[in-house]
Amino acid sequence: MEIANKRMQTCCFTGHRHLPPEEQAEIASRLECVISAQYQKGIRYYGAGGALGFDALAARTVIRLRENCPGMKLILVLPCLTQTRGWRSEDIAEYERIKAQADKVVYTAQQYTPGCMHRRNRHLVDNSGVCVCYLTKNSGGTAYTVNYAKKQGVNVFNIAENIKL
Repeated sequence: MEIANKRMQTCCFTGHRHLPPEEQAEIASRLECVISAQYQKGIRYYGAGGALGFDALAARTVIRLRENCPGMKLILVLPCLTQTRGWRSEDIAEYERIKAQADKVVYTAQQYTPGCMHRRNRHLVDNSGVCVCYLTKNSGGTAYTVNYAKKQGVNVFNIAENIKL
C-alpha cells in the first residue's frame, strides 16, 4: 500500500537534450504550469534523470517552486557515476549545482554500460504515476520512455503539445 501510494504522489520527467532556443521561454512556462497543477493534485515527488536540456530545466524548476510548495521534493535518478564524462565544464558545474540541491540522489548503475540510460528511464517511470515530457519526435530515448510510460499506464503530459491541465 505504501509503495503504490508513493508512486501516485510521484511525477517523472523525460525530454530532449536540445531545446530550441526560441522556444525555451514557452517550454519553461508550460513546465512550471504543469508542475504547479500536479502539486495541487497531490504530487509531491519529482524525479529527473540528470541529463542536459529538459531534465536540467525540470530540476531547476522544481528547485525554484519548492520554496513555496511545502513537501515538494526533487529526486535525481542518475544512470551512472560517470554521467558527465565528455560534458563541457559549464554543463558539469550546472549538473553539480542541481545535484547538490536535490532531496535525494539515486544511481541505477555504478559505471556506464550499454542500456544504463534505459534502465534509469524505466526506474523513473516505474516509480511514478505521472510523466511530464517534452517530446517532438518519435525516435530516441525520450520517445522510448514516453511509450514505456504509456504501456505502464502512467499519465503522460507532453508540454510540446497544446495540453489542457
